[in-house]
Amino acid sequence: MAKELKELTSRSENYSQWYQDLVIKADLAENSAVRGCMVIKPYGYAIWEKMQSILDRMFKETGHQNAYFPLLIPKSFLSKEADHVEGFAKECAVVTHYRLKNSPDGSGVVVDPAAKLEEELIIRPTSETIIWNTYRNWIHSYRDLPLLINQWANVMRWEMRTRLFLRTAEFLWQEGHTAHATSTEAEEEAKKMQGVYADFAENYMAMPVVKGVKSESERFAGAVDTYTIEAMMQDGKALQAGTSHFLGQNFGKAFDVTFIDQNGKSDYAWATSWGVSTRLIGALIMAHSDDNGLVLPPHLAPIQVVFIPIYRNEEQLNAIREKGSALLNRLKAFGISVKLDDADNKKPGWKFAEYELKGIPVRLAMGGRDLENNTIEVMRRDTLEKETLSCEGIEEYIKNLLEEIQQNIYRKAFDLRESRTITVDTYDEFKEKIEEGLFIMAHWDGTPETEERIKNETKATIRCIPLDGDRTPGKCMVTGQPSAQRVLFARAY
Repeated sequence: MAKELKELTSRSENYSQWYQDLVIKADLAENSAVRGCMVIKPYGYAIWEKMQSILDRMFKETGHQNAYFPLLIPKSFLSKEADHVEGFAKECAVVTHYRLKNSPDGSGVVVDPAAKLEEELIIRPTSETIIWNTYRNWIHSYRDLPLLINQWANVMRWEMRTRLFLRTAEFLWQEGHTAHATSTEAEEEAKKMQGVYADFAENYMAMPVVKGVKSESERFAGAVDTYTIEAMMQDGKALQAGTSHFLGQNFGKAFDVTFIDQNGKSDYAWATSWGVSTRLIGALIMAHSDDNGLVLPPHLAPIQVVFIPIYRNEEQLNAIREKGSALLNRLKAFGISVKLDDADNKKPGWKFAEYELKGIPVRLAMGGRDLENNTIEVMRRDTLEKETLSCEGIEEYIKNLLEEIQQNIYRKAFDLRESRTITVDTYDEFKEKIEEGLFIMAHWDGTPETEERIKNETKATIRCIPLDGDRTPGKCMVTGQPSAQRVLFARAY
């Protein structure tokens, strides 16, 4: 077994360290020279590119277009929407000067005090303000609506406690920002994009999610409502995998974005924003991977099938390579991404361990006897099962196997969530069960005071008020006051 696997901490021993080890050893990312920021390495970025291309297609299919807005935002813009600025004030990186100069003592460069900006600029923590300031010039009539814009960008949120992919000071994401003529249209848009995110999470990431609405204290800064998808990681903690916000007319009013409606009257535009980030790579790792390394759903794996020749001499290698190349070309015709690894600087055992660590869904191996018998060894990463099959019709088999792996990974994650989701009625039971790493459905009286008490005493938060599920009224587990329905509690990343 390769050295990399020997050094991978087991999940049961230390889940947090297992995650950190896996990100580093699978060559996904590493810490950078800038505190709190990461370097996304080629293999990690390839996963992000797959996510990006699929999501981009889904956005465009729902009528959205891509644009790009400035990285730097005038400080005064953030002051225009009070709740919004309060939500991000502690996370902002501020640009105060526009020039450096050589230090008089020759020790390097220093900030030129004469180059102080008249108004500080904020490195975007999110783009509502700069975008809605721009929309004021784009929107004049109801005929200009809806305006459906998405941006692929980086953002900066000053984080002191960071973890690769899950929480970094700078991260990559997409942020949709739409403007509408009515409240109904904007709310429908916010819900629609929540549905797009849920579709992506379940059908591409193989990660079941709970769709719901955030409580008032958990809403996005400046939102009227925040729609979320929440996923369970293998340690029982929740991870917010995507959010979509109905912003009402807050930003329309803050930036004076008005339009003439069909009756000739002036009104403020209604807004939404929605986004997912490179945090999804962290979710992908924690939802599916095991003590042997990554387990990637075939729909998002940069390489779906790897072929490894096992040979004794150059003549045998050439024959296996020729047969393998022909097979891989047939797989490519099915739209399957493949790799032939015939490098002579690593032994087959080392390659097996490397691709297991990197989560390649299907590994093919062919040796001299396979060449004679027209057979090939097929191993699936999700179960580590392998079998030797005839090469005849193998490409159809592999195509079906990839879909079977995709479904099996989803089913495993779904079954885990089901087995670790419980209903409780008393606060004492809640405090006991939350220690076990569970999703807990419980009644809550709807007050921020009770919500804060639960958070302070148990470190659990209301992940969402589910849109589907048990709507039976009851009594709050803490106060005994009336509760409209059960809500989802969990500890979270």
